Amino acid sequence: MSKNKVTGSFRRRFKITSDDRWGWLFIAAALLVFIIFTLYPVFSAVRTSFLKYKPFGSQFIGWKNYTDTFKNALFFKAVKNTLVYTVVVVPLSLLISFSIAIMILPFKKGTQSVFKAIYYLPGIASGVALSVVWLWIYDSSPSGLFNQVLAFFHIPPQNWLSSSKTSMLSLMLMALLSGQGGNIIIYIAAMMGIDNSLFEAAELDGAGFFKKIYYVVFPLCKPTTLFLLVTGVIGSFQVFQNAFMMTGGGPDNSTTMIGLLIYKNAFEYSKFGLACAQAILLAIVISAISLLQFKLMGVDVEY
Repeated sequence: MSKNKVTGSFRRRFKITSDDRWGWLFIAAALLVFIIFTLYPVFSAVRTSFLKYKPFGSQFIGWKNYTDTFKNALFFKAVKNTLVYTVVVVPLSLLISFSIAIMILPFKKGTQSVFKAIYYLPGIASGVALSVVWLWIYDSSPSGLFNQVLAFFHIPPQNWLSSSKTSMLSLMLMALLSGQGGNIIIYIAAMMGIDNSLFEAAELDGAGFFKKIYYVVFPLCKPTTLFLLVTGVIGSFQVFQNAFMMTGGGPDNSTTMIGLLIYKNAFEYSKFGLACAQAILLAIVISAISLLQFKLMGVDVEY
């Protein structure tokens, strides 16, 4: 084939038509928003992580922010706190959501909608308002809700948020009891897509309730579980609001998470370069864990 024919074929294949121009025009607004509010901040954060940032006249310091991060004992404590929070909250959240979805599914659509609304309500409420409610629940005085429950069993009141022994447990309990609405709705949608003939076949084979869940529901909901697992881990590694509003990272940094540490370095100590370096490391860790989850659990998952 001659060079002219190859060039002509190439031009015809990549020729921009009027339809292409309209397509680019329609996505231009979304693309512009993505570039301004996502792409540019990422590149800016990477650049800032190599600087001793100042409003006027930042100084290039190379990898110092990264080396200082790995020398900082508080950073590793925040990593440990975040890992403990993730390992406990994410699996239990999936288990609770999956169990509640199974219990809601047999009801009629109207009743299902009522339960969905009840469980989803905390998800649309203000995080500050929820924190105020939970601060009252965890009140260390005898009038606090949990302390009233303990008093009923003749147990002395606890300093739920002021003690390093119970502060992390309190944040975990708050997350487990107030953040399952979205997961429940997604699980119900996945379960409603399962063909009834599979359950009938399982009944003919003598399968009971729990065997139907184990051999029918759970395998067919595996793509949903993988999605919720990945997003749950990402969310738990980025948790900030609960720790900031409830404990401020204390006592003795027992509830200092990575997200809260980055916030404090940037906006309390004005160490923007160090905060950006830690944010980049957090992004790398989250990406690696997400890829590992897809590799381990996504082998036999079809989307």
